[in-house]
Amino acid sequence: MRRIYLDFNATTPLAPSVFEAMDPFLHSHYGNPSSSHWMGRAAAEGIADARGHVANLLGCDAEEVIFTGGGTEANNLAIKGVMLRENPQSGGHLVISGLEHPAVTQPAAFLQRLGYRVTIVQPDENGVVQPDRIAEALERKTRLVSVMHANNEIGTIQPIREIAEICHAKSVLLHTDAAQSVGKISTSIQQLDVDLLTVAAHKLYGPKGVGALFVRDGLDLEPVNHGGDQEHGLRGGTENTAGIVGLGFASMMAYKALDEAAERMTFLRDDLQRRLEQGIGRILKVNGRKSPRLPNTLSIVFPGVNAQSILQRLPNLCASTGSACHSNTGSISATLNALGLDLLEAAGTMRLSVGWYTSQEEIEIAAEWLIGAWEALYSMR
Repeated sequence: MRRIYLDFNATTPLAPSVFEAMDPFLHSHYGNPSSSHWMGRAAAEGIADARGHVANLLGCDAEEVIFTGGGTEANNLAIKGVMLRENPQSGGHLVISGLEHPAVTQPAAFLQRLGYRVTIVQPDENGVVQPDRIAEALERKTRLVSVMHANNEIGTIQPIREIAEICHAKSVLLHTDAAQSVGKISTSIQQLDVDLLTVAAHKLYGPKGVGALFVRDGLDLEPVNHGGDQEHGLRGGTENTAGIVGLGFASMMAYKALDEAAERMTFLRDDLQRRLEQGIGRILKVNGRKSPRLPNTLSIVFPGVNAQSILQRLPNLCASTGSACHSNTGSISATLNALGLDLLEAAGTMRLSVGWYTSQEEIEIAAEWLIGAWEALYSMR
């Protein structure tokens, strides 16, 4: 039985060429990058090359790229690194959006327990965080604003540049979690004008367990992971050389294929949406459809049917429900709740995300499967 993967927002497969680039650093170039002998120098050169590739993708200086153990660690370093520069009793204030991943909301909650103040700014009904709402949340003691570049559930792209202008006018730093957008759309630092930006390798056909944080030159952060002086002293510990090389090579691939891949994924996503709308013959709600979205992401509400029940009937289709992280509690995810979806709409929401390796044939087959499963469940109501 054929299997189809439409969950590229959860993770991407490791590109074969990325694996080939990593392979020597798992076998022949296994030295510690901090060692002064030839084996260590080979590893250090691999890391330096990777840093350059990531910097090229982001349009920043190589020295502004800090490698981490993943996107979650990069978010923690950005948020805690800024806020912990001053005492909790100083009244330091953090602003985040209501769309954020737990890798942002949980560090914010931790800081709140320490005594820092946190404000959550909700998006509008289209899944967009409006800049004027950020402006209203800023205070004299606001130190940092964190707004994701693109939402992982519904794909809406946030007006980061406009938010940056508001923040910088008040001398407030801006961080964006770009784990979902890097490699799919432009994440030029010059265009976004952010101070900190998060990258996750496994979202752009690189390995799991490695990420990066752009840190604007001159910005001082408090290290989260204390140890040696690796990564300018911001991330102690012997580097994951092979993983870093993989991230670098994946970044080089993404840079070369960005526009072409985005155009192709947009076509496949829209074709899937069209087939579902025609096959079901009822009004399907597409979350975030009135806003700019990632080219690969389709968040759709199946009318009158639980999306998880659809997926249970389709064991060979890999996709996810919009409220998957909340299925055990019966609550609505923060993103869907912010959009104003009720319990039935949230339960009917499914996220379908295409990728580099998705074929037209897979779109056609997946649409047939989904329509058939919906029809069977809808008739049983």
